[in-house]
Amino acid sequence: MNPVAIRTVDFRGRALSKSDYRRELLRAELDIDTALISIKPILEKVAGGSESDLLDLCEKFDGVRPNSIRVPVADITAALADLDVNVKSALEEAIKRITKVHTDQLRSEILTQVVDGGEVTHKQIPVDRVGLYVPGGRAVYPSSVIMNVVPAQIAKVSSIAIASPPQIDNNGLPNKTILATCALLGITEVYAIGGAQAIAMFAYGVSGVCERSDLVTGPGNIYVAAAKRALRGVIGIDSEAGPTEVAVLADKTAIAGEVAADLISQAEHDVIAAAILVTDSVELADAVIVELSARVSKTKHQDRIRTALTGKQSAIVLVDSIVQGLDVVNAYAAEHLEIQTVNAKKDSLSIRNAGAVFIGRFTPVSLGDYSAGSNHVLPTGGCACHSGGLSVQTFLKGVSFIEYNESAFTAIAENVITLANSEDLPAHGEAMSARLEKR
Repeated sequence: MNPVAIRTVDFRGRALSKSDYRRELLRAELDIDTALISIKPILEKVAGGSESDLLDLCEKFDGVRPNSIRVPVADITAALADLDVNVKSALEEAIKRITKVHTDQLRSEILTQVVDGGEVTHKQIPVDRVGLYVPGGRAVYPSSVIMNVVPAQIAKVSSIAIASPPQIDNNGLPNKTILATCALLGITEVYAIGGAQAIAMFAYGVSGVCERSDLVTGPGNIYVAAAKRALRGVIGIDSEAGPTEVAVLADKTAIAGEVAADLISQAEHDVIAAAILVTDSVELADAVIVELSARVSKTKHQDRIRTALTGKQSAIVLVDSIVQGLDVVNAYAAEHLEIQTVNAKKDSLSIRNAGAVFIGRFTPVSLGDYSAGSNHVLPTGGCACHSGGLSVQTFLKGVSFIEYNESAFTAIAENVITLANSEDLPAHGEAMSARLEKR
């Protein structure tokens, strides 16, 4: 058994602020600035470029030149026909559950009668067109197709397109299971392109190939994140997704083998994935380290997992109490937070900052990754302190419709004129007073 040298952070006996906790709970470094420099020529090539330019980029970065960037509908249909029956059944059940949860996220139109004759109606209006990105690097993610498409469909987005990298082993098409999942969801506009070039294609559009989108969502690598940052404003984005992370808050009642398995499951994603255990039990911490050492060597992706667990972004964190542990996890603001304590449900009520919270031993992150019904496109890198995960609301815009009649207008006009003059914007007031002039 090869021991896993995961670092230990000891917060016991220390009174620390949120900022103090965050300074010591390190995260992997992402050199977005360098990535921005690297992708600049890509963005420039796609802006005003042609399909040939996109194909050149596929060949350069993915090692394969698709026959076309747009995937023929026949290939999408064929992928579904070839899909393993058990995988199809599992995907259909995931779609059913995710649809149920996200349907309940819809908000009603709100009409407010401000005064007699003056009303404001707040409506939720879908964006016209979205580009959804589905990764295809170390692993392929048909689950991400579902997580992106279902809320967009529930929001009633009228135009939905998906981009996913071309695969050498699929003749330049995206992964077959990804294509099959698109077919299950009725998505026929799919593009065989990945990385920054895919985000740029959605942002700028490419004549004769792909119309520009209003919004792009979905996780990706550092170059996808850099492209989102560079093109924010040209196109709306959900977030700049970073490496995945899990924090587990556990006490002595947690089962070490299960905690270790959960840490390993997220470390499987990437060598810079973060896995954090926060506990007030030294015995649990020691037992988890033993379990990690025993289990990692048996996993398929053990080298990747070991690198992630021994990186500075992963740690066993010791605290005096679960109360302090709650402060720690709220400061860390993990993408995924598991609570495995004797009072897990009660403890979860104290959580303010997390992408998603998984309560109790029978709710591991893996459940949320696929079939819990929640969305797995979540804020990373501490962004859960100010942002939430992908939802139906991501694809909706709140728009106010204001209507005042003459009586209601006249009653408030002098107030508006006064405020306009106080801000030295007299023309604003004149737009009001013009309507008070005798005709």
